Amino acid sequence: MPDPLISLLLGILSLGLLAWFFWPTAGLLSRWRKNRRITHRVLLEDALKNLQKAGMEGRTLGLQGVAGSLQITENQAADLLDELEKQQLVSLDGEQITLTPTGQQYAMHIIRTHRLWENYLAEKTGFKAGEWHSLADIREHMLTPEETDALSSQLGFPRFDPHGDPIPDAGGQMVELESQPLASLQPNETGRIVHIEDEPDSIAAQILAEGLEPGMLVRQTAVTPHRVRFWANGEEHVLAPIVAANISVMPVTSDEPKEPEGLEKLSVLQAGQSAEVVQISSRCRGAERRRLLDLGILPGTRVTAELKSPGGDPTAYRIRGAVIALREDQADLININPQVELSE
Repeated sequence: MPDPLISLLLGILSLGLLAWFFWPTAGLLSRWRKNRRITHRVLLEDALKNLQKAGMEGRTLGLQGVAGSLQITENQAADLLDELEKQQLVSLDGEQITLTPTGQQYAMHIIRTHRLWENYLAEKTGFKAGEWHSLADIREHMLTPEETDALSSQLGFPRFDPHGDPIPDAGGQMVELESQPLASLQPNETGRIVHIEDEPDSIAAQILAEGLEPGMLVRQTAVTPHRVRFWANGEEHVLAPIVAANISVMPVTSDEPKEPEGLEKLSVLQAGQSAEVVQISSRCRGAERRRLLDLGILPGTRVTAELKSPGGDPTAYRIRGAVIALREDQADLININPQVELSE
């Protein structure tokens, strides 16, 4: 005969498991259905965003293009487009896919939110540049238009994201800049980077590793079918044409102020050497830039390399009477003028 206590405990356990699985709002089944709805909505919004971006770039996306951009099957893409048509967000005419005015407005909201999030991550957090795009891809689906307006206001109504992409306003209007590919500059012609494409990730990562970003001056030196050579931020860069094609520039007029040339990185100082800070690189943003400024690293500040750690990194620097440790990647963001280097 079963023990009544064991039967009671088994009954309580069974009820607990049923409640955990079927509870209306917090149960496993309810959470699974909610996540499935969110994932489906994200796919619908991503389809609208990709269709809108293709149109803005003068391209068209068919069924295969939509499936490829979302990494789903063509059958799944067809079902998504059918649902978007029922919601009057797209119109389908054979293989022609056209966003309706409502669909365009919806898509521009997603694009606007994404670019504002990238700006927020760059200026207000310590996330690295390589993380901005993927994090914004997630957060772009989380805000209502009203919340996006509030985010824009908090950021001071920026017109461009960190990659140089224009940010639409609440009405979907945005600044359009005329630019040209980096490789189109003539030998010894100077241009300013105005846009760096953030997709595909592999190419964006190569450009990021070169330390290039919008706002930098570049001077073209040579272009061949296999290489694009240019100077930027005091260094020579060599890129494959397929990588350089993701960088857009505007030619610099003769009367436009030029950035200082011949700068070195703070990390080149050896123990006992001193130099004056010329600038903090524009690549340094957000929390890291604020930290360096709080430490008193400003143009004209004298910095002395005091001691390298046994492993060579970090290095201790004397700045305004205080000794602080900076990693090599942090010191690389501080430009000094070797012309004014002083020995202790």
